Amino acid sequence: MYIVDMNKLSTEKQAQVISALVEGNSIRATCRITGVAKGTILRLLTDVGKACAEYQNKTLRNLACKWVQCDEIWSFCYAKEKNVPKDKKGQFGYGDIYTWVAICADSKLAFSWFVGRRDAISAKYFMEDIAARLKNRIQLTTDGHRVYLEAVEKAFGADIDFAQLVKLYGNGGVEGIVKYSPAPYVGEIKTRVIGSPDKKYVSTSFVERQNLTMRMNMRRFTRLTNAFSKKVENLEYAIALHFMNYNFCRIHQTLRVTPAMEAKVTDHVWDVSELLSLI
Repeated sequence: MYIVDMNKLSTEKQAQVISALVEGNSIRATCRITGVAKGTILRLLTDVGKACAEYQNKTLRNLACKWVQCDEIWSFCYAKEKNVPKDKKGQFGYGDIYTWVAICADSKLAFSWFVGRRDAISAKYFMEDIAARLKNRIQLTTDGHRVYLEAVEKAFGADIDFAQLVKLYGNGGVEGIVKYSPAPYVGEIKTRVIGSPDKKYVSTSFVERQNLTMRMNMRRFTRLTNAFSKKVENLEYAIALHFMNYNFCRIHQTLRVTPAMEAKVTDHVWDVSELLSLI
C-alpha cells in the first residue's frame, strides 16, 4: 500500500527512500522497495535536493585545495537530442545536458558542479564558481575542451597553474561491429597553458573516476535505459543529493574518512538522518 502524503512519512521511511536513491535505484524501483508513491518520492527528492544544494553552496568555501581536476559528464533530459520535438529544440532542459564537476585530488572533495550545456557560457559560470571557493593558488587540470582556455583566464587571470591533458585512444574496433567498450588507451598529451604546472600532477584520473561514481550511484546517468530525467530540475536535485552523500556520508576507501572530513569541512561521518535534518 502506497503512502501518498510526504508529511506522514516517518524519518526512518524518508531515510530508506534517500538511501535507495543514492545507491543507484530509479524512482520506480524505490517505489517498489519502500512502498512509497512516486509523487511522494519526487517531492522528497525536491526538498532534500534543494537543501543539499544550499548547504554545500554555503559550506564548501575558503577551501585549501592544491590540485584540482575538472571534467564534464554527458546525460540527456526529456529525450535524446535527435528526438527532441521541434517546438522544444534549442530550449535548455531538452536533449543533451552536461554536468561540469571539479574535484580536489588530495581530499577527493567534489566541491563545485554546474548543470548546463557544453559551451563557453557554462564553462565561464563553472570556473567563476571554482575560483570563488578557493583560498590559495591551485594547479588545475582539464581535458582538451577549448572553452576552458578563456574561462580559466577570466576567472583566475594569471594566478593559477593550468594544464590540459588530452588522452589518445586507438581505433581498436572492427568495421561493422558495434563496440560499447572503450577503445584501447595509447597515450596522452600534456600541454601547459598558464603558469608553471607540475607535470607529475597533470591528471584527470580522479575526476574521471567520479564520473563513474555518478553513473553507478545515480540511475538517471545510466546509459541505454529509460531511467533518464524527464525534468532538468529533478536532475539538478538528484545531483545535489549525490554530492552531499558522496562528500559527507560515504567513507572513501582510500582515505578511510569522507572527503568532507579530509578537507576539514566537517568532523564526523554524516548519516542519512542528519542529511534529512537539512530540510
